[in-house]
Amino acid sequence: MNMASAANGRKVTIYDIAVAAGASPTTVSLVLNDSWQRYRIKQETAARVLDCAERLGYAVNLKARGLRLSRSGLAGMILPHYRNRFFAGLAEAFQGEARRRGLCPIVVSTHRHPGNELRVTETLLAQQVEFLFIAGVRDPGPLNKLCKAVDVRCINIDLPGSGAPSVVSDNRGGARQLTEVVLQKLAARGAEQTDIFFFGGVADDDATHNRVLGYKDALAAHGLVQGPGAIDCCGYQPSHAAQSLAGRYAKLGRLPAGLFANGVTAMEGALRFASALPASAWRSVVVGAFDWDPFAAYLPFDITMMRQNVEVMIAEGFGLLDNYAASRDALVVVPTSFGRMGELDGAQEDWNDGDRGHVQGVACSAPQSPPRQAAGKKRRGLPLVANSNSVPRRGRTA
Repeated sequence: MNMASAANGRKVTIYDIAVAAGASPTTVSLVLNDSWQRYRIKQETAARVLDCAERLGYAVNLKARGLRLSRSGLAGMILPHYRNRFFAGLAEAFQGEARRRGLCPIVVSTHRHPGNELRVTETLLAQQVEFLFIAGVRDPGPLNKLCKAVDVRCINIDLPGSGAPSVVSDNRGGARQLTEVVLQKLAARGAEQTDIFFFGGVADDDATHNRVLGYKDALAAHGLVQGPGAIDCCGYQPSHAAQSLAGRYAKLGRLPAGLFANGVTAMEGALRFASALPASAWRSVVVGAFDWDPFAAYLPFDITMMRQNVEVMIAEGFGLLDNYAASRDALVVVPTSFGRMGELDGAQEDWNDGDRGHVQGVACSAPQSPPRQAAGKKRRGLPLVANSNSVPRRGRTA
């Protein structure tokens, strides 16, 4: 900040600006030092102070100090890609809510590359987005720090971080429910319940870690113990999932009786491998997939899919944004549900008949503040599966 000269030759001070703006010297100081939002000074007051400072010749480097008085009208979001319903659904729900608030959404994919994530975040901040949703980033901490440095609110979606409020799916609970369905269907067929193969995802990211725990919870509840090689966190790329399943097939000389595909991209990889097998090899397999796409209703084998509620996740994120000062360490856990298949094709239709739900506290062992459980409206009916003739039928969920 440079001190200009008043009409009588002396330096302009914050007291001169305070008189001109009809504000206290403390308020002027907070505005000029970019602390007005933190102390809940009204935007119009801050704008009036800066206008008076400019008229009096008191130069403030607004760009360098990151003062954000004039709204850009831009809402930013980064995510790994658009290739599955989950991330595409998050993007769609985010854009819809941003537009309802009169903002222009900017959504950029980063392909799970930390360098891309950093560069895109820096670019969006340079464009003065009013806030940033950070989705599917394994370590959002560095991006949270960038946002904090320029006083931009940010929300972590899908994968949590300690540097900003976070909204995640109930990955452990959902995986436990999904595994239970697979186990019940295997038992009904007289198949070996320990003959399940879990594949896909990255072992050290929060979502996969909790899904593995939920998978093991369900097995333990039945007193089941698997041998080595039953879990392969081979990554999210479909090609890796195809190779992983091919390896299991080679070891067993057949497909496992049950499959747990950790993500739609893992399921995509499984289908790549399946295309080389005779149809009869798949007809006896029970598949559970953690993520949803209606295409599954037309697959020639029994599949149950777990859907993440993207609309509630985004709604909860905006709720944290609106009460940001009190939500900095918040972790909101959103329940998952079995996805309906074959009825509709849109990304959001399954959730349009429900409201956002009430948020309740649940226990959490993480070092963050206890998460809030976002309790969505109960779903009607049972998950749909596909039979050997590719005709949707209703399956048991226990």
